[in-house]
Amino acid sequence: METEKTQTRPTFWSYLGADVEPKAASGPLAAFYFMTGYLDVISFSAIYVWCGFQTGNCAQLGLALARLTEKNPDILPFPLSDRHALTSLLSFVVGGCIVGRLGDHIGTHKRIWLMFATMFQGLLTMAASLTIHASNQASIANGRGLGVWTHPLSFVTVAFMSASLGMQGTLAKRLNTQYSTTIVLSHVWVELASDPKLFDFKHRVGTRDHKLMAFLCLFSGAFVGRSLTKALGASGALGIGCGFRVLISLAWLFVPNKT
Repeated sequence: METEKTQTRPTFWSYLGADVEPKAASGPLAAFYFMTGYLDVISFSAIYVWCGFQTGNCAQLGLALARLTEKNPDILPFPLSDRHALTSLLSFVVGGCIVGRLGDHIGTHKRIWLMFATMFQGLLTMAASLTIHASNQASIANGRGLGVWTHPLSFVTVAFMSASLGMQGTLAKRLNTQYSTTIVLSHVWVELASDPKLFDFKHRVGTRDHKLMAFLCLFSGAFVGRSLTKALGASGALGIGCGFRVLISLAWLFVPNKT
């Protein structure tokens, strides 16, 4: 009897291999929104390019292509900011594709996969910190359009940051919760505005409350990210961001199993 109990007792490894309950994953997913604001504001402060919001980068590249047809000698055909935007977009897509394919193979809801993928995002954030430190450049631009990241290593930094957010977005999207991708807020604003229970303050409305939490977390992340960038520089802020990623990875341990 004792042997049978020992054999059926769940182990730590079986716990890691179990599927998490997506509806109970509000903590890590809200933290993902925090990281979106945190990382985006670091890149925007230096080069006015979002490493996560690819709608703006896509529109910027379309604008760059249109400028090529104008044949204006006073306008650079493909300035540094456009090259950073292209780097961000491509890296974001590659990062998302890698996580999407590996997640299909391992299991998109498995705890060990969620922890590993989040931890890997932390490694990319640390790599971004090391590369921008090696470039020895400033962290905050003085004027709009005058980016301060001009060293070739800055493209590597943007690539690491964007890839980490691409991975984050795909990881969150596969859980299929009210938090969606934890990257794009435009469609979340639309869903919130069209929610029939938006002004029902007498009851707890999950579809509304989760979206409001997402806005608050992203706003807080942007505020903290800018403050740390001003105090410690981009390299220091990214290093702390790596620590945040590690904590989020460990937070998946506390999400209950799917029932």
